[in-house]
Amino acid sequence: MNGARYPVGIIGGGAWGTALAAVMAHIHDHVLLWAREEDVVRSVNAQHENILFLPGTALSSRIAATADLARMKECSALLIVTPAQYVRSTLAALPDTQAPLILCAKGIEAGTQMLLSDIAAQVRPRNPLAVLSGPTFAHEVAAGKPTAVTLATTNQALASVLMPMIATPAFRTYWTDDVVGAEIGGAVKNVLAIACGVVDGAGLGLNARAALIARGFAEMQRYGLARGAKAETLAGLSGLGDLVLTCSSENSRNFSLGRGLGQGHTSESLLADRQTIAEGAFTAPVLLKSAHALGVEMPIVSAVCALLTNAATVDTIVAALLARPLRSESW
Repeated sequence: MNGARYPVGIIGGGAWGTALAAVMAHIHDHVLLWAREEDVVRSVNAQHENILFLPGTALSSRIAATADLARMKECSALLIVTPAQYVRSTLAALPDTQAPLILCAKGIEAGTQMLLSDIAAQVRPRNPLAVLSGPTFAHEVAAGKPTAVTLATTNQALASVLMPMIATPAFRTYWTDDVVGAEIGGAVKNVLAIACGVVDGAGLGLNARAALIARGFAEMQRYGLARGAKAETLAGLSGLGDLVLTCSSENSRNFSLGRGLGQGHTSESLLADRQTIAEGAFTAPVLLKSAHALGVEMPIVSAVCALLTNAATVDTIVAALLARPLRSESW
């Protein structure tokens, strides 16, 4: 990996990709950020700010932005931060490079029900692979506030190379070999964050939100274990940690989407009004279909799907959840 012009390249010029570029600029003299939007490229290069997706955050002059994906061959390692449903096409469009790929999106591919790491292994079989996940609001990461994340890869030697390339004192990385668990935690929590937003928007109270987080975590565990994840990963930063963060703040795009649903707005109007993607809206139906195929019960995820498709009202769904049979508290 020596000799490349840029130690690290970031593919995706949204808030999260820009925040990661800001972190990398604390470590490396040169960081390359790819963005699809020419406005982002211009503002990062000329004003050292991503005015479109992360306004108000000053960026280092060490960050260079480009709209030319071919330039990613100049990088020793690549952080893939495009939305989950575009990861396959993005990886397929990459130039010929054997740089390690660090997947930073959270979701499950529609249609195939594949995890993003499985897509990467299929599309880019020669590239070493890792997953970065955890409780991370972009604006806090970009501001240098303390953050801890999971770096998941089955290759411990790769982890020992990548961790010092992406970690700072304020951006701590913890290694796990459980790639599946890290990915499932990030995907499922997005859907559960929509549900918590609904609770908030409907005025159901903090007791209800806490109960939903706990029972949602049980759904995450059931599904994750069925797909081969480790329980300790799901209870760690990329699972429970990320779940608590995104289920508790309007800074979460998924939570704010759910809040709008809880206030009676339609999913069509809420999603059409958004500049950024709430991944949970795309993950929910895929997750539910996958859970059904595995024989895993996920009533909260099912309720979110019903709301997103306007198949039921908030009042109807809440009544149905409260009417579920009394049972032991278990997974």
